[in-house]
Amino acid sequence: MVSFLGIALLSSLLRKTGATKHKFVIDYSKPAADGVFDGADFEKFLHDRIKVDGKAGQLGESVKVTRDGNTKITVTSNIPFSKRYLKYLTKKFLKKNSLRDWIRVVASAKDNYQLRFYNIAGAGDEDEE
Repeated sequence: MVSFLGIALLSSLLRKTGATKHKFVIDYSKPAADGVFDGADFEKFLHDRIKVDGKAGQLGESVKVTRDGNTKITVTSNIPFSKRYLKYLTKKFLKKNSLRDWIRVVASAKDNYQLRFYNIAGAGDEDEE
């Protein structure tokens, strides 16, 4: 016979593992302001490349990719989803568009990434004689 405490514990465990909700934001405002980064292409790239159950491009209701203006892309997932996977796909997009040498992906918060230019201003300060 199962006790009431055992049923309550089991139901609480099922509730916790049932609906995991992840929301990740990729901020690309700095490269977009300079005109070197196209948010619409990036959104399409993510929509086509994110894999769900081993199949790319078939997001269904479990993963949603939305663009907020011309500064951010939000990826919302109802299934377990890795922030690192978004960084991998972002770097892949930058490499495909030959932007990887100038733009880097930096974690600005727990669930946020930000695209920034490499700081190369200090590289040319040395005087040549």
